[in-house]
Amino acid sequence: MKAAQFSRFGGPEVLEIVDLPDPHPAPGQIRIVVHAAGINATDCKLRSGLLSFGAGLPQTTGRDVAGIVDELGEGVTDVAIGERVFGVSDDGAGAAELALLTYRAPIPPPLGFVDAAGLPVALETATRSLDQLGVGRGTRLLINGAAGGIGSTAVQLAIARGARVIGTASVANHGYLRLFGAEPATYGEGMSERVRALAPDGLDAALDVAGSGVLAELIDLAGGPENVVTLADFDGAKQHGVRFSSGFQGHAFHALGEIGALIAAGRFWLPVERTYPLDEIAKAHRISEHGHVRGRLVLVIG
Repeated sequence: MKAAQFSRFGGPEVLEIVDLPDPHPAPGQIRIVVHAAGINATDCKLRSGLLSFGAGLPQTTGRDVAGIVDELGEGVTDVAIGERVFGVSDDGAGAAELALLTYRAPIPPPLGFVDAAGLPVALETATRSLDQLGVGRGTRLLINGAAGGIGSTAVQLAIARGARVIGTASVANHGYLRLFGAEPATYGEGMSERVRALAPDGLDAALDVAGSGVLAELIDLAGGPENVVTLADFDGAKQHGVRFSSGFQGHAFHALGEIGALIAAGRFWLPVERTYPLDEIAKAHRISEHGHVRGRLVLVIG
């Protein structure tokens, strides 16, 4: 099969398309013919060497995938060959013609492969973060960096739980956040004052998606470090006593199978901004790292 791989750490130029042996599922796994694969910030950090899960070189890449089941591992009874599924590729090898999945769910009927491939990591990460913060009905929540894939996912999931959401973003993205039901505030100097003007009675929780060095402000706005979770500022989390969440460690996946009802009700939508063929994965990584992307970037493979 053809797959994206890198043999050294570095910029997007280290990615190459190679021929690898076809994988086969172990017990509990399924294999899919990949039709689309999402691009995530984690993929870029692993490729650059800024993040490591202990894997050596060369490494494959890609976690979000959607496709059609074509092989079942021993003991798998929840899906059938020919079924459309989406999920998280085992071993981060989703940018390929074939992928193995343990954590998966049927694609909700309203979605095609491209839209489904943009969801899994953002959906699971946002869900776990809201769980950690105890977000529910009546929660006053600030999301720093609300216009990206994880941010806009968290906005919609929090509102579906009955929370009031203020989201920071550039002025150009304020209308976009209003579409999801959030109250926008501009980030940068004076952010705290702008947020307080919207919520003079204070906030209950804050989620930092952007990692823009504002944890001290979020702690002050949310009433203490215990009310703040960051997905992007590991050093700041240690410095300020804030919880850092990768979104995955120590949790069982559960959001994939629950999102269909919100989609069917018209209460969840995560736009795909651009698509690329597999052989343009380096371009997609470059845009992911340096562009101001709303929604998701997705590779179209099959």
